[in-house]
Amino acid sequence: MYIKLLKSCNRLHPRAWDFIQLMRLDRPIGIYLLLWPTLWALWIAGDGAPSIKNTIIFVLGVIFMRSAGCAINDFADRGIDADIWRTKDRPIVTGRVSAKEALITFALLVGASFVLVLLTNTQTVYWSFLAVGLAALYPFTKRYTYYPQVALGAAYSCSILLAFSAQQGSVPAAVWLIYIANLLWTIAYDTYYAMSDREDDLKIGVKSTAVLFGDADRFIIITLQGSALFCLLLAGNNFALGGYFQLGLLAAAACFIWEFIHTRQRDAQSSLRAFLHNHWAGFCIFLGIVAHYTFAAQ
Repeated sequence: MYIKLLKSCNRLHPRAWDFIQLMRLDRPIGIYLLLWPTLWALWIAGDGAPSIKNTIIFVLGVIFMRSAGCAINDFADRGIDADIWRTKDRPIVTGRVSAKEALITFALLVGASFVLVLLTNTQTVYWSFLAVGLAALYPFTKRYTYYPQVALGAAYSCSILLAFSAQQGSVPAAVWLIYIANLLWTIAYDTYYAMSDREDDLKIGVKSTAVLFGDADRFIIITLQGSALFCLLLAGNNFALGGYFQLGLLAAAACFIWEFIHTRQRDAQSSLRAFLHNHWAGFCIFLGIVAHYTFAAQ
């Protein structure tokens, strides 16, 4: 139903579907993985009742910035996507969208996101420059370092800082525990994603944590996930989050264990499914936060 709705946009413009695919709106997993940590931070910063204004700003901001990230990523990868099984049909590779159009799309989406940030406060505007800089840098890191997943995690986690800044006007020290937790979690799930491309990446010389970790990939991933949960547990203690939050962390741990077991064959498809499954872990943590403020905090 969702895909049919997106495809119907072609009635408005014959090239609409090409740009929808460029922004990956037909594959919203990236929106979910960016949205859940943003909502964790917004709910905690707002003591369970963030302003409607900020909620709308950050939900739209997540959609715009993830879409912008996809556009600049495809621009950066336009020379290698044709050699990877999963990306060979992307719009720039097939010529349906030009590199110039991808850059314009990126600029327009970043501009729209900046307009949203201007509706918050000065400190949040300052933090937004860091977020945009990291988002623009990430796609190019895979040429020079084995740690592009770290750059992605650093970029994705900026939404946590922005959410606290917008809601409270400051970024308390304990927020950095949530930032580190999300950074570690992002490295973990994006390593699963990179594992699905590892054979192609090795042939064409693209670097990633999946290439770096080698046969130790799954054990390193679950260690990163466990460390992320530990950081969130510490953050929960700082923000007085109780049993419901801890149940959310436990449910997320169950998701991570499922992924570890499911990827024991380490093939591309199971790795991709494990990546997609991380959405549920983030959702469980958010439910735990909401349950805390709904029930325990009364």
